Amino acid sequence: MDNIIRCSWPGADPLYCAYHDEEWGVPEYDSRALWEKLILDGFQAGLSWITILKKREAFRAAFDNFNPDKVATYGPDDVERLLADAGIVRSRAKIEAAIASARAYIAMREAGEDFSQFIWSFVGGEPIHNHWTDRGQVPTESDASRDLSKALKKKGFKFCGPVIVYAFMQATGLVNDHYCDCFRHGQVMALSQAATGGS
Repeated sequence: MDNIIRCSWPGADPLYCAYHDEEWGVPEYDSRALWEKLILDGFQAGLSWITILKKREAFRAAFDNFNPDKVATYGPDDVERLLADAGIVRSRAKIEAAIASARAYIAMREAGEDFSQFIWSFVGGEPIHNHWTDRGQVPTESDASRDLSKALKKKGFKFCGPVIVYAFMQATGLVNDHYCDCFRHGQVMALSQAATGGS
């Protein structure tokens, strides 16, 4: 695997390369997993994703494995507990945003809205496969990310601006932004087609 061609952004960091090679861009349809990734992308705001990735297991431990039913019940004591946890990003605004977003997720479910279907509706239910050749071509937001951001905010989600949402869409396979010459571009496209029954 040393001579494979991949996107340039993971660099040589083994953890980052593993994330790129195994997770990034793979279509995710599980509502809870999508919610977790959205929350982590919110914590990323102003930071690099590798910072969050290195802390991901600590985040999962701190936030009850991102069970929205549990996070939605968090109160002031939990906020203080999280602010004292050196394993995560200790931002009161982001912690409170995660709790608000858990409550928004629950409210959607109780209203009969499936979070995964809601998220995927912004790309017509199928991944968008882009064909970039270098990092400079990849946008930081899109019409779909702006629309999804606006809809999430309307439902009570926080830290979900269009740039954060676009990163979320890339990570969860709503858009395939692997470079054309990256070994994962074709693999992710095949995974997407298998999942959606495409040809």
